[in-house]
Amino acid sequence: MTRKFAIIGHRAQSSGKLNLNDLAGSSGRIDVLARAVNTGLFLSHGIREDSEVILHLEGGPGPVRRIGFVGETIRGVHPDERAISGHLNKALKNPVTPIGVQQEIHSGLWHSGGSIQQTISEWERSGTKIYVLDANGIEFDPKLHNSNPVGFILSDDQPFTDDENESMQNYQRISLGKQWLQGHACIAIIHHQLDSIM
Repeated sequence: MTRKFAIIGHRAQSSGKLNLNDLAGSSGRIDVLARAVNTGLFLSHGIREDSEVILHLEGGPGPVRRIGFVGETIRGVHPDERAISGHLNKALKNPVTPIGVQQEIHSGLWHSGGSIQQTISEWERSGTKIYVLDANGIEFDPKLHNSNPVGFILSDDQPFTDDENESMQNYQRISLGKQWLQGHACIAIIHHQLDSIM
């Protein structure tokens, strides 16, 4: 089952040069996003070819940027926060492309302009069933939600904004428990649950 993950980085640097020695601070919690990519794409000995991760970098300077990792075609990315952040750093050196125009940086890694609304629009056109992760949502039962492909929207260490909540109001909010878990932990649980029904 193809699964997609969209993570919103509200403070994540969208242009310029990342400080790879301070991913949790001056780079706007890029460490949170790098962990999400790591969990979303990698197995102990390999890559999940059925998984895609889109990071939404909204912390400026300049326009917001999306960076996508496609498990089926990704090459040269290693399961390490600093290594993943190095690839993000390369992407940030490029001017942000127009909204909806995905420019490949190298195999399986692309960047584009646009916010979560653009990702939602693209997912809808591809027939992706969309869910929003929310501790106050209904319990997620993968046996009842076995659409293919399926997409999950997560926030970073900050709550969704009012505008984001409005753009996601038509989608089911699902919960993995009453505790607010870290994003990469949520991704691991979703992978486990979806793997269990395959």
